[in-house]
Amino acid sequence: MSDDISGLNPAGLWNHFQRITRIPRPSGCEGRIRAFVAGFGKSLGLETIVDDAGNVVIRKPAAEGMEDRAGIILQAHLDMVPQKLDGIAHDFETDPIEAVVDGEWVRARGTTLGADNGIGVAAILDVLASRSLRHGPLEALFTANEENGMTGAFGLQPGVLRGRILLNLDSEDEGELFIGCAGGLDATMTFDFEDRPVPPGYDGFVLTVGGLSGGHSGMDIHLGRGNANKIMNRLLLHGRRSHGLILASVDGGSLRNAIPRESYATVALPRVAGEAFPEDMASVAETIKNEFSSLDPELSIGIERIAAPSRMVDENTFAALLEAISACPDGVMGMSSEIPGLVETSSNLAVVRSAKGRVTVECLLRSSVDSALHELGTTIGNLFRLCGADAILHGGYPGWKPNPGSRMLKIMQEAYRKRFGKTPVVKAVHAGLECGIIGATYPELDMVSFGPTIRHPHSPHEKVNIASVEKFHDFLGEVLAAVPTGPS
Repeated sequence: MSDDISGLNPAGLWNHFQRITRIPRPSGCEGRIRAFVAGFGKSLGLETIVDDAGNVVIRKPAAEGMEDRAGIILQAHLDMVPQKLDGIAHDFETDPIEAVVDGEWVRARGTTLGADNGIGVAAILDVLASRSLRHGPLEALFTANEENGMTGAFGLQPGVLRGRILLNLDSEDEGELFIGCAGGLDATMTFDFEDRPVPPGYDGFVLTVGGLSGGHSGMDIHLGRGNANKIMNRLLLHGRRSHGLILASVDGGSLRNAIPRESYATVALPRVAGEAFPEDMASVAETIKNEFSSLDPELSIGIERIAAPSRMVDENTFAALLEAISACPDGVMGMSSEIPGLVETSSNLAVVRSAKGRVTVECLLRSSVDSALHELGTTIGNLFRLCGADAILHGGYPGWKPNPGSRMLKIMQEAYRKRFGKTPVVKAVHAGLECGIIGATYPELDMVSFGPTIRHPHSPHEKVNIASVEKFHDFLGEVLAAVPTGPS
């Protein structure tokens, strides 16, 4: 294992990526990476624009003899998902990512790596700096806050982009070309509760769910991994029914687009019940761990005795919360009838958190069918309203409808065959790429998404395959040289 990734090939791309890992850039805190990218463009003497939405656009003239080629836009996002393992002291707003070479992969020490989408950003910087690549007129589009609402893509105004072809560098399987993606919708539900004193004669406990794999709530949702919020809810339901458990606080999940890996609950029980509680819950925990022994073998469920908490969620709200979460859809809701193996509709029960007299539940819904997306949102909203919560649907973004007849797709298929001797797989993805949003503002764009092989994005186990990065880099060069003349 090595801490130095700068010696990998292609050297230019990896050097740029290493510099990016040293710049803190969680979603919503992108000032430093934005300044770095804009400064990079200006240092090359290239036209550089920072718009009101926090996007950076850099324009590079065509290589000599390529001036008649169709304008091409290379697009990646600036931010990364901040996730870390238990016990890792890392502040994503101030600390650099510690990237290491681990065999055939590059990963980070106990945190997300930021290869999603730092490798895409690094590849574009490498293209901008290159003096040897053959390409027509180029625009680099670095979007802001993709992971937490795609506000940069939403804020991109008409008339800014000049190109006719957009290559999104935010996919995660080398050798695959993506021509469609799911749309998304946020569902946020809130229970206002009465903050009551815990009765005398109660014992306190902390319940912990951890060790889950988590992952990207679009790319990994079909794997059936454990959801910490669902597992915690099972524990709380059993504790309430069997032992009279009451809830003081709950904190599960952290990001809408990450399958929740951890959940913590502070609870209390009548002292007489508290004696039998740990042994009984250990038995329940063992049953749950056996269910996930193949999918999430590192699942841990902890029960720790503490001093009794002083305050509690009122009984009626607690009961309603448990019922709503128990019934809330989570995971794959339906598969595509048009594209074999593609998840069509899903729900991620991402966050359950209590604070200041309110419990908030957040779900991120995805679907490649708009009507199915909104029907699922309506179902979840109505479910929670029937249980006494307020529910709002917000943050919706459009999907990207596949265009199998894309001229650029055919050119890229031929370029891949020329370079690697085989035909790339064409797919749609059950994740929210910015192509759908950008395409709504620029409907004339011919768009294709591709990238290197990244595993476990949005989790501390994120890693990128070294060999795939070199192939991704080489393929990008082939594609730029193959862009046709005139409009795409």
